[in-house]
Amino acid sequence: MDRVIQKKTWGTKRLLTISGITAAVLFGGWMIISTASSKSKLNVDTERITISEIKKGPFQEFIPVNGVVMPYTTIYLDAVEGGRVEEKYEEDGANLKKGDPIIKLANTDLELNLANQETAVYAAQTQMQISHNSAQQNTITKLNQMAEVDNAYKEAERVYILDKKLLDQKAIGLQEFKAAENAYNYQVRRKKLTTQILKQDTALIRQEDLQAREQYAHMKSTLELMRKKVADLTVRAPIDGQLTSMDAEVGQNKNKGEHLGQIDAQSGFKVRVDIEEHYLSRIFTGLMGDFSFAGKTYKLVIKKVFTSIEKTGRFQVDMQFVGEVPKGIRKGQTLQIRLALSDETTATLVPKGGFYQQTGGNWIFKVADDGKTAYKVDIQIGRQNPDYYEVLQGLKPGDKVVTSSYENYTDIQELVLKKP
Repeated sequence: MDRVIQKKTWGTKRLLTISGITAAVLFGGWMIISTASSKSKLNVDTERITISEIKKGPFQEFIPVNGVVMPYTTIYLDAVEGGRVEEKYEEDGANLKKGDPIIKLANTDLELNLANQETAVYAAQTQMQISHNSAQQNTITKLNQMAEVDNAYKEAERVYILDKKLLDQKAIGLQEFKAAENAYNYQVRRKKLTTQILKQDTALIRQEDLQAREQYAHMKSTLELMRKKVADLTVRAPIDGQLTSMDAEVGQNKNKGEHLGQIDAQSGFKVRVDIEEHYLSRIFTGLMGDFSFAGKTYKLVIKKVFTSIEKTGRFQVDMQFVGEVPKGIRKGQTLQIRLALSDETTATLVPKGGFYQQTGGNWIFKVADDGKTAYKVDIQIGRQNPDYYEVLQGLKPGDKVVTSSYENYTDIQELVLKKP
């Protein structure tokens, strides 16, 4: 017989279990959502951040550098010859004319060498004069001998010609003619030999005289060099200018090549600038810079680049004033210069701020139109100068962004801006 099976209903215990599980799942989801929401948003007091506006305007890439004012021309004074400071004619800061004596050094060895060289030159001059006189006497003797030989030759020639005619006329015998012929031939050979000796002697005398003169000229040149060395013991101003950095006192010993001071020409100033080696490839002659002095702006241009890198990781350039030179500027004065690395262009600009350290210029917090929140946007930064970054992509003029530090915002997606 069939039996009716009754349908089971939900028990109270089972309902409570299902309800508990559902509540736990819902609570966990709410916690996850709540936690994610708390991590993606952050309340920020607007007085604790910097909000800047994106603008479009003139942009020029430049770097701030320091330059020191220097004389346009400086000539260093070094000891050409070593010695003891015997006399000091001028003090540091004196204005000098070219050739004015500054100090005098004493060098006994050098002065003694000069005296010995002078004696040697005078002795060589005397010996050369004696040799010249002797050569002249020898030449005169040789010329006298030549005159006698020539006379004997002519006489032998006359007798030979006459005897030949007499022989043809059978007025004399063959024996007498042969004697005249032999005498003539002898005189011919004698004249030829004497002439050759005279030529050789003359050439030898000329060669000896030339060598003596060259040797004498060399000794005189050496003497002049010695005299110049002794004259260099008196250090003189090479140009008109001001004596500076003088380092010499009476009684001091100065070695050859030792620095004594310098002369600064009064023809104008230049500016010596230190630059970080990072910029070496972008620095060249012709780059412009400007600085402010006494409320006015003045321009400078690079005239020389020293490419050697110092131990400090910097290199130097010399800049020249363009146009007017500031009145009252002084040697040794430090100028703060804006050195331009590019021409001026129009660009979209964001003011510099601490945000760049955390973002690397890849993103920024952009303020919403209602001004209540700021959210992340991707951007692309180009060139920069000490005041602005050039914005290539992601922002437009009129946008407002947070430019202060993002040190505590790296995991935040949105800032909720609260006014105090």
